Amino acid sequence: MAASTAARGGASVSQGGGLRLLFGTAGRLLARGFRTAVAIQAEDESQAAEIVNVVFIDRSGKRIPVQGRVGDDVLHLAQRHGIDLEGACEASLACSTCHVYVSHDFLDKLPTPDEREDDMLDMAPLLQENSRLGCQIILSKELEGAEFTLPKITRNFYVDGHVPKPH
Repeated sequence: MAASTAARGGASVSQGGGLRLLFGTAGRLLARGFRTAVAIQAEDESQAAEIVNVVFIDRSGKRIPVQGRVGDDVLHLAQRHGIDLEGACEASLACSTCHVYVSHDFLDKLPTPDEREDDMLDMAPLLQENSRLGCQIILSKELEGAEFTLPKITRNFYVDGHVPKPH
């Protein structure tokens, strides 16, 4: 049966053990796994348990609710959702362009900033007690409902003060 099915192309034959055989054009065999409805439901429930709802407040005061996953950092979460949080150093702790204000109710739920983050925060304009770097805030279930406000300005020292030299 497989040979005649393969000659026709595009047909499939289910085998035991969770394997579905797909025959592509020219009789090429493609193996595909499948999941049962119970497995899919369990994955959906597991993923839902890992979702964290937070709110970004942009520079104009607009509230932007977003969903992230446990383990996401705030910088990349904002960027994924088109929120203007720069992150010029790409989370290498070499700038303060991902500076955010964390809502006071959630500040104590974050680990204390390490010395490198503190050093970068010292260079951030408009520093406040609740200032943190978005690249260092890792989402956890405890941050459900947290708000991250973007400061009115940021400073990228290389770009802002850079004077190009002629070639």
